[in-house]
Amino acid sequence: MQHSAAAAYGRTTQATVQPRDLEAHLLMKSAAQLQTIHDNWDDLHETLNDALLYNRRLWAVFLDAVTAEDSPLPRPVAQNVANLGFFVFNHTLKIQMKPEADKLRSLISINKEIAAGLRGVTEDDASVESAGTQSPSAA
Repeated sequence: MQHSAAAAYGRTTQATVQPRDLEAHLLMKSAAQLQTIHDNWDDLHETLNDALLYNRRLWAVFLDAVTAEDSPLPRPVAQNVANLGFFVFNHTLKIQMKPEADKLRSLISINKEIAAGLRGVTEDDASVESAGTQSPSAA
């Protein structure tokens, strides 16, 4: 019974999550996968292609959304996101052709920064949150 209640809660939570929060969560999930591979390269580099595929698919969805005729984003913002997406695709190809742990850093950073922007968290807020204290804006 408890398992089905937890599953129902999970479905409800997923159904009520805001699109920006979901996008931020997915970007952070991808960044975490890439960071884990980076930090454990000798043991996990074989999982690199799956993580890169996940990240590339995620960015393909973003590109599709920001380049759509009905995109609610202002044109300059949409163009910036599209440019980042193209960078992600090109950089992913470079990593796949010559895999190196340090090449993952830019993808990790981009995903984290965009996720923070989607959540409305500044770099200073993120530092405070990761230190386990409450941010001044949340007080």
